[in-house]
Amino acid sequence: MASMGGGRPGICPTLLYTDAKAAIRQLTQGLGFTELTVYEAADGKVLHAELVQGNGAVMIASKGRGGPFDAAMRNAGPAGVYVVVDDVDVHHRRAAAYGVEILMPPTDQDYGSRDYLARDVEGNVWSFGTYAPEIGV
Repeated sequence: MASMGGGRPGICPTLLYTDAKAAIRQLTQGLGFTELTVYEAADGKVLHAELVQGNGAVMIASKGRGGPFDAAMRNAGPAGVYVVVDDVDVHHRRAAAYGVEILMPPTDQDYGSRDYLARDVEGNVWSFGTYAPEIGV
């Protein structure tokens, strides 16, 4: 898997879950993310969590926690997130062993990437692959 990078990512997908704790378990244990921080309300809802993979991050929270973002996302459908990993096959084996729903096994793409697709516990689609856009600094 891609090593944890330093610095701050410029883009962080944010996903809301009915059971954010279950999503965090699946993303860390099954899909290799590292838990950076988790803030919970007194009732146990996840107010804000940050998980990292390589030099990227995703923010996770519970649905129904209140606030403008929660209200704006109330009727949102599943999201799709692409994550760069060094070894797609190793990553896929870990996810499959954990019981993650695999939508497409590791596949070589015409544009030079090797990818696989998975669905998380609440229907979001995660793509893991070797393609990484070159962003000028």
